[in-house]
Amino acid sequence: MPSPLILVNLKTFREGMGNRAHMIANAAQLVAHESGVTIGIAPSYIDLHPLSHHFAIPVYAQHVDGFEPGAHTGHITVDALKLAGAAGSLINHSERRLTLAEIEASVRALQALKLIPVVCTNNEATSAGAAALGPEYVAIEPPELIGSGVSVSKANPDIIRRSVAAVHAVNQKVKVLTGAGIQSGECVKIAIDLGTDGVLLASSVVKAKDPLSVLRDLVSKL
Repeated sequence: MPSPLILVNLKTFREGMGNRAHMIANAAQLVAHESGVTIGIAPSYIDLHPLSHHFAIPVYAQHVDGFEPGAHTGHITVDALKLAGAAGSLINHSERRLTLAEIEASVRALQALKLIPVVCTNNEATSAGAAALGPEYVAIEPPELIGSGVSVSKANPDIIRRSVAAVHAVNQKVKVLTGAGIQSGECVKIAIDLGTDGVLLASSVVKAKDPLSVLRDLVSKL
């Protein structure tokens, strides 16, 4: 069985920048080594290059534009992510929504350079649509639960089951992550038992006083 993925989005939290970003990455690398579980992080663009080069864990961007390099001030290209050492990128996160055309352009641009697309969705219909693009991962996050402290794996397990089924009905090769409110090893185990390939989470790790202990708990039931 392939290792599940625990992907920690550092967002733009103060607790996820600079030295704290390095501390979280170090904790993630340690727990990944201890447990055999794949743990990735998605830092801010400023921290993307140093973290990619100082740590062996996969480092993802939080967003990417599907543009060719050129006159696109303020945008981020896949070529820039590749040069920075990124493993891939989130696309269409609930805090950075895109049009369908933009999602497809970003997925195709990542795939062209052999980077990993993680397309975020909010229900089974959009999950099926994302699966049609053939990304490595679709990450289902009901927006009402993001940052709520209420785990989707407990509050609404049916949406996970339906989303996994919807994705695999379109493309069996696409892996499914679940997010929103993931905060414990029990949440992760429930998500895996419901058919997902891992979780996408943020504040429960990033804002923790001791991220190492939280990460160890997240993998404790796998």
